[in-house]
Amino acid sequence: MKDSVLKQKQAVVAEIEDKIKNSKSLVVVDYRGLSVADVTELRSQFRENNVDYKVYKNTLSRRAFENLGYTDILEHLTGPNAIAFSMDDATTSAKVTSKFAETNNKLEIKVGMLGDDVLDVAEISKLAKIPSREVLIGKLVGSLNAPISNFVNVTQQLINTPMRNLIHVAETLAERKSAESAE
Repeated sequence: MKDSVLKQKQAVVAEIEDKIKNSKSLVVVDYRGLSVADVTELRSQFRENNVDYKVYKNTLSRRAFENLGYTDILEHLTGPNAIAFSMDDATTSAKVTSKFAETNNKLEIKVGMLGDDVLDVAEISKLAKIPSREVLIGKLVGSLNAPISNFVNVTQQLINTPMRNLIHVAETLAERKSAESAE
């Protein structure tokens, strides 16, 4: 094999290794049977969600996973495969592939990874159902904010209720005085 070809292949393996290390999660899919329009739509959805979707030769993918010690995934790297690397949110690659696979049964989800854990199809499906990071943060902030809001509302009611009572007493006294002076 020529040195230049070997260097190119080593560069691709290094690229795959880098993506595996830096991704929050990844999903390996079999795209066999998808039309060009389907693949274009899938790529578009991945781009919109900041997921890197790439087709690599299985021998190069196997080498990268093997170099990193992920031998459990090697048996799934057969046939035409593409890998969706989620760099920002751990759930995104699973969400996009699962949603697309629901409407297009030709896309087969094979295996995935979350951190260092290899996921089967059922686990990828569970991962896809988890709300995004932003939604979870919003729920957390809402949960943290609720007791503070309740405290402020109760405090405000405690302050306002005596004031209302005082105003009511003052108005009643004023009405009595005016009724007494009118007599």
